[in-house]
This record gives sequence, structure tokens and C-alpha cells, in this order.
Amino acid sequence: MPLTSVTKDPETLSLTVVGDYPVSQQRLWDAFADPRQLERFWGPPAFPATFTLHDFKAGGRAEYFLALPDGGKWNGSWKFTAVNPISSFEAHDGEDNAGDANMPAGMTFKFETTPTGSRLTVVTRFSSIEAMQQTIPGMEEGLRAAMPQLDAVLAEAR
Repeated sequence: MPLTSVTKDPETLSLTVVGDYPVSQQRLWDAFADPRQLERFWGPPAFPATFTLHDFKAGGRAEYFLALPDGGKWNGSWKFTAVNPISSFEAHDGEDNAGDANMPAGMTFKFETTPTGSRLTVVTRFSSIEAMQQTIPGMEEGLRAAMPQLDAVLAEAR
């Protein structure tokens, strides 16, 4: 991911990641709206993602797993609380992660047009400073490993 910035804000219990891409806002949106494209960059290379459900609408769910190097799986899910085509969506971790107090409380993905293409801003919210401190190091490392894969997906003609 061509990261423009990664900002940790303990006051708002949030992590904000911004990336700029040389593609249209629609093309960037499509990469997240299509589960076959999304799974090609959502997990880091060593933990590829597979989406088994992607009901991309408010009230819908996404279910996925990350394949672990030892052959195991880490299950995850999102409940979409808002989907505004081409401009934004919001999701909360689903019940697969409900028992983990360190999981993010929610995420907002915002898509904008820029003079050179488009911008993605992802704001992850946490329930406590402890959850932030526990989760951000691994999350940031995972994002830095996973998101460069988005460049290859976006470069493909659709």
C-alpha cells in the first residue's frame, strides 16, 4: 500500500491508515466490494485470506479466514453497519471475534478522488487503550505486509 500516513491516537482510541493510489475511486472501491479481489490483499502473504461470505450491504456480513502457515485457520467476520457505494463503508467485528477484547471495536473505510487518482482512509477504533496497545503492533505489521498486494490487484484491468 502506498502509505501516506499511519497515525495512532490514544485520545480517540484509533489507528488511521491513509494510502494513495493511481486509479479511479471506482476502481479502488471495486477491489473492496469484490471478495475475490479483496481476499488477494486482505491477509499478509504468509496468511492469505479466503472470504466465504461477502454480503456487502448495511446489515450484511462478511466471513473470512486467514490460512496459517501451520495449516490452521484464524476465522474472522465483519458486520456491515453502513455501505455507501463508492464512498465509504463501516464494519464491526462479528461474533467470531466477540470474545476477544483486543479486537477492534469497528472500522471505517473512506474512498475519495484525488488529483492523482484516489485515496483510501481506514480508521480502526478500539474499546480501550489497553486493546490499542495490545493490537496495534501486530495490526500495523500485518497491514504493512498485506496492503502492498493491493497495488497488483489495482493494476489489473477490470
